[in-house]
Amino acid sequence: MGKYDFDRVIERRGTSSLKYDFGMQRMGRTDLLPLWVADMDFALPDEIIGDIKNRVDHGIFGYTDPDEEYNEAVKRWFKDRHNLDIKDEWNTVVPGVVYSIAMAIRAVTYEGDSVIIQEPVYYPFKETILLNKRKCINNQLVYKNGHYEIDFDDFEKKIKEHNVKLFLLCSPHNPVGRVWTREELTRLGDICLKHNVTIFADEIHSDFIYPGYKHISFLSLGEKYLKSLMVGTSPSKTFNIAGLQVANILIPHKTLRDEFRRENEAAGYSQPNVLGLTATISCFNKGRKWVDELKEYLKGNLDYIRDYLKENIPEVKLIEPEGTYLIWLDFSEVTGDYHDLKHLIVEEAKLWLDAGIIFGRETALFERINIAASRVVIKTAMESLERAISGRRSLSCGTQDS
Repeated sequence: MGKYDFDRVIERRGTSSLKYDFGMQRMGRTDLLPLWVADMDFALPDEIIGDIKNRVDHGIFGYTDPDEEYNEAVKRWFKDRHNLDIKDEWNTVVPGVVYSIAMAIRAVTYEGDSVIIQEPVYYPFKETILLNKRKCINNQLVYKNGHYEIDFDDFEKKIKEHNVKLFLLCSPHNPVGRVWTREELTRLGDICLKHNVTIFADEIHSDFIYPGYKHISFLSLGEKYLKSLMVGTSPSKTFNIAGLQVANILIPHKTLRDEFRRENEAAGYSQPNVLGLTATISCFNKGRKWVDELKEYLKGNLDYIRDYLKENIPEVKLIEPEGTYLIWLDFSEVTGDYHDLKHLIVEEAKLWLDAGIIFGRETALFERINIAASRVVIKTAMESLERAISGRRSLSCGTQDS
């Protein structure tokens, strides 16, 4: 039995929660069980809440910058958890990783330039490229035998054909759950070096890796990659503090870092959220055991879902995740129509998941489910899904019998 209680169900409605309170605005209804956006249902431990309360009790919330205590907490976390030696000057603190992607796009490309991604991938990648009037080039991941791989030949071909300037890498990958190997990352890096492509590696999920796998940061691959590398990180996923608006963008090379910071300044952003800084220091200094127990709990949720699907809904295929708490499910044996799948999930199962089509056109028959919730919630979701699919089986059998 661990120190922390992840089974406790916390009522989040009425807190302006994007996940729970905006069903009517986003889905036209309020009766769905939400397991969509990457937002955990677990409260921070008391020792971290206490530090935030102490800062609130001070009563003054003026302009604040990252100080030595902040820098030391960041460096210690990356050294202890990922064996990375981070230098203070590498870091630019911004509100979030998606914001930093927009700044990176503006820093190293011009309107009309090409940026390459690997769908199915976190949908703000494509949105941010297009909203900044750049061309989005897709190197489609290859889905084979329930596993995703990179088509390196297509990756290089697309870079050459479209004169790609920037590569947005998702590592670990959201939503397919891949934790890229050193060999895969090195091969991507070498292609980008060969063709003068800058790399932005979104490593926000790097603290959620399942047993048997290891996150390899692009920062660890070697000196030759650092000149054209930006790495997006944030405690917001690890500790569920996205609402406190803090991310650490690590850019080793000064020229590239200066270009990024100029765009940040041009966007009008300067001092970070004071409570975000406070929370980050406390989380990185005091949150190790909480994260370790959280990962065990998430593994338990994954094990439960894997077994439940196998025993009760074998038509739904789990894409075995290597990392993240976002699980990718293949419904292609349930239905061949996207609109029918949407009806099944929303109208019949009464679930609010992330539809696969938002991650790319080729994954319209997939759904992404967030398993960072109490076990009883996960159990309810699986039972709801089973009832919906069982009802369809019964109708099918009845039609055949008649």
